[in-house]
Amino acid sequence: MRLDEMSQEQLAEFEKETRKEYEKFKAEGLKLDMSRGKPAAEQLDIAMGILDAVKSGDDLSDESGADCRNYGGLDGIPEAKRLFSVMLGVKLSQVIVAGNSSLNMMYDMIAKNYIFGTGDGAKPWGKLEKVKWLCPCPGYDRHFAICEAFGIEMINVPMGKTGPDMDMVEKLVSEDESIKGIWCVPMYSNPTGITYSDETVRRFASLKPKAADFRIFWDNAYCIHHLTDQPDSLLNIMEECEKVGSEDMVYIFGSTSKVTFAGAGLAFMGASEKNISYYKGLLGIQTIGYDKINMLRHVRFLKDEEGLKAHMKKLADLIRPKFDTVLRILDEQLTPLGIGEWHRPAGGYFISFDAPEGCAKRIAQLCREAGVTLTGAGATFPYGKDPKDSNLRIAPTYPPVSELEEAAKLFAISAKLAAAEVLRK
Repeated sequence: MRLDEMSQEQLAEFEKETRKEYEKFKAEGLKLDMSRGKPAAEQLDIAMGILDAVKSGDDLSDESGADCRNYGGLDGIPEAKRLFSVMLGVKLSQVIVAGNSSLNMMYDMIAKNYIFGTGDGAKPWGKLEKVKWLCPCPGYDRHFAICEAFGIEMINVPMGKTGPDMDMVEKLVSEDESIKGIWCVPMYSNPTGITYSDETVRRFASLKPKAADFRIFWDNAYCIHHLTDQPDSLLNIMEECEKVGSEDMVYIFGSTSKVTFAGAGLAFMGASEKNISYYKGLLGIQTIGYDKINMLRHVRFLKDEEGLKAHMKKLADLIRPKFDTVLRILDEQLTPLGIGEWHRPAGGYFISFDAPEGCAKRIAQLCREAGVTLTGAGATFPYGKDPKDSNLRIAPTYPPVSELEEAAKLFAISAKLAAAEVLRK
């Protein structure tokens, strides 16, 4: 019987029995962390060969003959640019390979636009009375944190099965000049796991913003993180923008943070030739160049596009059982009771769980008190405020499967208990 079909007496009995189950878990003294999408140790182990890809005595020149130990090469070594331009879906002239964090590149791009402007004659954002930003949600909490750090006013845009509500996006950007950007995780979105439809991508490319310096921050972090042999496909945003002459409107970001070493990977940005030239001009004052030895190490380890795909398949084989474990337990424990909704992602790092309204904070609290840490309720919305107190992000990748099974069972029990409490009020 669905929980919402039970009488108050049945609900009381259900709550009593569920609380007994919960107390048993609480007594086990679990200490499990599902709060962030961190790679597990066995994922990092697969990349250990990268440490031997460049050794003392090797030729440390890139393919152009430049010595990677020395200064120069502000936008990255040619072979790294070629490999990751393919990953981002841009031309070689449209990519910069940088340090280990794409989040840092996104922050840096906003900072540069605040201080210097976007390079098209518009005022720097820091000289404007107000800057607003569109935030598809549920979304990525670190994106929202960047906006908060700069005092940017965030506007919620609902996420659907094909991406953000494009009717709302088109209306808002066409009417309000103070809206300067939008966050997008277009493939296996964080946290919903959905991939933008072809129509959504085309509508992004065809936006007619009132602000000439409006920018799409296309954070394609999971574009190669497939979990199945039938992965989602994503239309190439740069190609679509070039068709309609809007290529200056989009910045595309990616990294190897969950491909090789999370703390020692590479980040890269794709943009129009005009934007790349402008960014390099500013970057040349900020730095003398990024770690080219690490770029060389990555290319010699991953080799080429086929080598990258083979590496990602190994990672998928490790991660897939973890997603399967969580989804199986949610299906078994919660579907018959009609508690919550969730998407079955074909890739990425998260499972987005929509609890009955008013339950998310309580579920997170129950899990925390029994020893399982989740991403905080509300974190997937700007300012940490989920208007329905419903969404929770589950990150299955870090714990081993045996611990994950226990954590998922506790999560399901906590969801049952929270839902019963809300229905009995």
